[in-house]
Amino acid sequence: MGLNAAGWAVGVVYAVGTWVLLGRALRRSGTTFLGPANQVTLARATLVGGVAALAADWLTGHAVPVVVFVTLAAVALALDAVDGQVARRTNSTSALGARFDMEVDAVLILVLSAVVAQFLGPWVLAIGAFRYAFVAASWALPWLRAALPHRMSRKTVAAIQGVVLAAASSGILPYPMAMAVVGTALALLIWSFSRDVAWLWRAHEIQRFVAAAVALPYAPESASGTGGNAPRSIGGNKVLAGPRR
Repeated sequence: MGLNAAGWAVGVVYAVGTWVLLGRALRRSGTTFLGPANQVTLARATLVGGVAALAADWLTGHAVPVVVFVTLAAVALALDAVDGQVARRTNSTSALGARFDMEVDAVLILVLSAVVAQFLGPWVLAIGAFRYAFVAASWALPWLRAALPHRMSRKTVAAIQGVVLAAASSGILPYPMAMAVVGTALALLIWSFSRDVAWLWRAHEIQRFVAAAVALPYAPESASGTGGNAPRSIGGNKVLAGPRR
């Protein structure tokens, strides 16, 4: 496809980075091979690497075969519905597979948003940056790392981002329509993330309340704060003293 230096550099860095990170993840999970679903995800990751390499050339002002770019992105998006089905049918679902799938999606959406931002403006980059901003925030706010309940709407919103960005990058949409659909996609993404953050905050507050309620009976008591009803020990057994008169 006639990649230039930028495309080759990004492609090589992406390939090596995927190799290293996936190898570490496999070692942490205690396995040495990829199951059938993860092999599908690896195929998706390879396609996303091609999209990233072409995007690098595109963003540095070089001519890129748009049909090839959009086709690679479209196939990668379509396979996103395949790896989950394969995992369920082969009973090979795992935390590694879910994380691998999520990160491949995040990279693809980031790359597509960078390309579309050339036509529609830098605000489109927010679509690709949301996932990474959420991860960065979780370093400072550990409660954001809690597990979220399964919601089909979350997956649907994520899929919409990829489809809309791929369509916008093809150039087939008129400018006003591209602005409208990409803006709508961003609004849906903001809604989805806001709902998840609100759920995580409520879960965190409930957990704090429960922990405080459990710890309350075991809190140290002082004579000044018990109104004369401090527990006293008789023969090793604690009893409540009668109220002072």
